[in-house]
Parts: sequence; C-alpha cells; structure tokens
Amino acid sequence: MQTTVTFRHMEASDALRNYAQERTGRLDKYIDHPMDIQVTLKVEKFRQIAEVVISANGIRIAGMEAHEDMYAAIDLVMDKIERQVKKYREKIRKHKPIQGKELRWRRDTYAQESFEEDREPQIIKTDNYFVKPMSLDEAVMQMDLTQQSFLVFNDAGSQSINVIYRRKDGNYGLIVPQNP
Repeated sequence: MQTTVTFRHMEASDALRNYAQERTGRLDKYIDHPMDIQVTLKVEKFRQIAEVVISANGIRIAGMEAHEDMYAAIDLVMDKIERQVKKYREKIRKHKPIQGKELRWRRDTYAQESFEEDREPQIIKTDNYFVKPMSLDEAVMQMDLTQQSFLVFNDAGSQSINVIYRRKDGNYGLIVPQNP
C-alpha cells in the first residue's frame, strides 16, 4: 500500500500526515490488492477539507468531507470510504467476476480555442484507461462507487466497448456501438 498525503493552502504537519496514514492503513483488512491512496488535506476559508482517492485492482473509490477540525474531516471521510469499500466487497462476493480480455482505452481532450479559426485542434490532455470486461450490473456498481460521470467498459457478453453514463435525472444511460 502506497499512501501519498498532500497539503494545500496549509502548513505540512507530520502529526496530520501520520494520522491520515494510520487511518488509511485500516483499509488493509478489506482490500488485499496493492493499493494507491492519495490523501489531500486543504483549507478553504473557514472549512478544513479532507479528500481521499483509492485505486486498487482496477477500481477507484473517492470521498471528500469538510469540517471545522482537520482531524474530524479525516475521520468523516475515512468512515465514508470504509462504508464504500465494505459495500463494494459485499457486492463482489455476490457477483462472480467475468473473465475476459482487458483492453486499453485512450481519451484525448482538446482545447476549445483550437476549434475556432479553422485550425488543427490541439490535444491538451490524454487519459489512458484499462477497459475491464464486466456485466452491465458490475459497471453500474463501479460507477456508484467511484462517483464518476461515465465509465468505459468491455461488455462481457458481446465483447464490445460500451459507455455507461450518469444522467442529470439520476438514472443511467448506455451507449452501445452498432456494426453497420
């Protein structure tokens, strides 16, 4: 397990760093895969904010909490993360994982100015994804855990790349490619 603690708009404190590492260390009993944990502690006006992002075995779990006291904010966010990890673990026990070929996916982000004045668009950011084979239920579960707005996955039944996204009304949409 690798834990990174970042301080923003505040002085770095060994006591806070050790406390955050101690609290995140308790997740070892739930996830036995190699984990990468990023903890961001920041101050915005009157709020102390603790944000935690966990990446382990292809899943991403994120949480953020604010409080007047940084230690309380860390406790709140870790309780939230622990509930999410327990929920994920229970769902995994109920679902048999689907075996298949994991694909690699790339997303490019273009600058808005590059679409004006009839010139070539410039790539300003590229993200790489591992597209795991999973069922639609597993994809919805993964989106619930990660709080992301979309998820690209390899449908285990049809072996095609699909995109599931969260709609503004709280439901989900599914994009399935059609062969001509």
